Amino acid sequence: MAFQVYILQSEQDGSFYKGYSENVFKRLQEHNEGLSQYTSAKLPWKLVYYETLSDKKTALIRERNLKKYSTERLITLINSPKNELKVG
Repeated sequence: MAFQVYILQSEQDGSFYKGYSENVFKRLQEHNEGLSQYTSAKLPWKLVYYETLSDKKTALIRERNLKKYSTERLITLINSPKNELKVG
């Protein structure tokens, strides 16, 4: 089963949130419905990046690494070819 690592951006203050999910679009909906305590204060959120990984362990490692990225590095990643949201 594939997992996605994703980056959301708050439309309220521009901050970023990094996570992982089996269904990134369903997870975005849950964030915007206030079902995540951490993100509920900065609604609404928009999906700005995701990438698909082959398994949960790999996704968790990737998410942990993304949480260490500076804002500048996140923006570079969002604008990179790795961003599956921008494909097509």
